[in-house]
Amino acid sequence: QVQLVESGGGLVQPGGSLRLSCAASRSIFSINAMGWYRQAPGKQRELVAHITSGGTIAYADSVKGRFTISRDNAKNTVYLQMNSLKAEDTAAYYCGANGTYYRGRLTDFSSWGQGTQVTVVT
Repeated sequence: QVQLVESGGGLVQPGGSLRLSCAASRSIFSINAMGWYRQAPGKQRELVAHITSGGTIAYADSVKGRFTISRDNAKNTVYLQMNSLKAEDTAAYYCGANGTYYRGRLTDFSSWGQGTQVTVVT
């Protein structure tokens, strides 16, 4: 297992930017996939973005063109750059590692961080 610690959340105005970081307790080089989910009150959990060890990246349609995920293996850290933030991006964001797949599609992670809150204030 790997321990994950998120940081970078906060309050931001619509149109603003934030960068979330997810620091892992060990090397992430061999971790098959890492990514970010978000959970807003009263809404289903949403897989926002993920990146595989091979560099394949996928985004939810709701964030395409605005969010960018990246990983720095030397720092054992995954980032989520969030630009042009909207009120609907308000949620708790959770970093995940060690992806589980069903029929080739990422369905969950086996390791999770504690989450960081992002609030877009109108």
